[in-house]
Amino acid sequence: MEKTWRWFGKKDKITLDMLRQIGVEGIVTALHDVPNGEIWTEEAINDLKTYIESYGLRWSVVESLPVCEAIKYAGPEREQLIENYKVSLANLGKCGVKTVCYNFMPVIDWIRTDLQHPWADGTSSLYFDRVRFAYFDLRILGREGAEKDYSAEELVKVAELDKTITEAEKDDLIDTIIVKTQGFVNGNIKEGDKNPVNIFKKLLALYKGIDRDMLRENMRYFLSAIMPVCEEYGVNMCVHPDDPPFQVLGLPRIVTNEADIAWFLNAVDNPHNGLTFCAGSLSAGEHNDTRELAKKFAKRTHFVHLRSTAAMPGGNFIESSHLTGRGHLIDLIRIFEKENPGLPMRVDHGRMMLGDEDKGYNPGYSFHGRMLALAQVEGMMAVVQDEINN
Repeated sequence: MEKTWRWFGKKDKITLDMLRQIGVEGIVTALHDVPNGEIWTEEAINDLKTYIESYGLRWSVVESLPVCEAIKYAGPEREQLIENYKVSLANLGKCGVKTVCYNFMPVIDWIRTDLQHPWADGTSSLYFDRVRFAYFDLRILGREGAEKDYSAEELVKVAELDKTITEAEKDDLIDTIIVKTQGFVNGNIKEGDKNPVNIFKKLLALYKGIDRDMLRENMRYFLSAIMPVCEEYGVNMCVHPDDPPFQVLGLPRIVTNEADIAWFLNAVDNPHNGLTFCAGSLSAGEHNDTRELAKKFAKRTHFVHLRSTAAMPGGNFIESSHLTGRGHLIDLIRIFEKENPGLPMRVDHGRMMLGDEDKGYNPGYSFHGRMLALAQVEGMMAVVQDEINN
């Protein structure tokens, strides 16, 4: 597997020189300065690609070329946005950048309620607390009909939390759920936006009446439209699973389990239509066994995120170390090295440690924690390679 690292461009505090020194081979990045829906030009792509290569690295994966909301909910501007997307894909292919990770999650990209949940050893990691998320949904967002999505026991716990939660904690929930974890990825809501809750409500309203079947059809429509370009230029599209892999905020989620993955691969049965196998996102759902999913879908996987989560009582989950949790990473490495060797993989998230929380990196992304994870994964890969050789 190719060792890659998510890098957020020339302004990233983690430099390419640092990444080269710790053994990274490929870079996972995007044209973060280009507004969603606009065309990525050959000039801009080549400029960044040349810059990466000047450090002895390669631009291995685009993460991501965002799929605009209007494509997902089939807005009136969908056709033009898809045409722009096709031009950007063609330009990437012409420039030799051939793997594109994207997602088809409505409105919200990934959800956590705590970006620095403490561990006993002094490290911290991402955490999802279902009751606190329900509190955000019911008491802060005030989503109509939200009560139906939670159990009677959860509703009681929300009422109890309402008696003790502070205004600062409420603000932190808003900042964590709909600002910090979203703004640097999809740009729907940015740091400094006034009334982010109102902006978020308007985004949710765009999906009123859009159910699971309709979102699936919109995904099929999008993939069918872009596959001819992918075939012509040899570009592999690989969708990221929903994170977390279950329904939230009344929105349909369509990449959550084995049946979902099989559906979109079969709906547009083309080798360029594939999966980003994110072990962390998939393992956050107790219904998923990452090892079985890897065995089933290895041949249609174009990119791997090696991270792991631990499920906890009450529907909570936490980002675990890369050697523990439900990700089963060493087993995944065995499977992918056997079934689809050479895939780009990146270690993801892990724990904040050794002062990472003071470095000002993007939310959820450590340097030292990921560097440790990269070393651990290298060790796993060496063990697997010895097994293969012997």
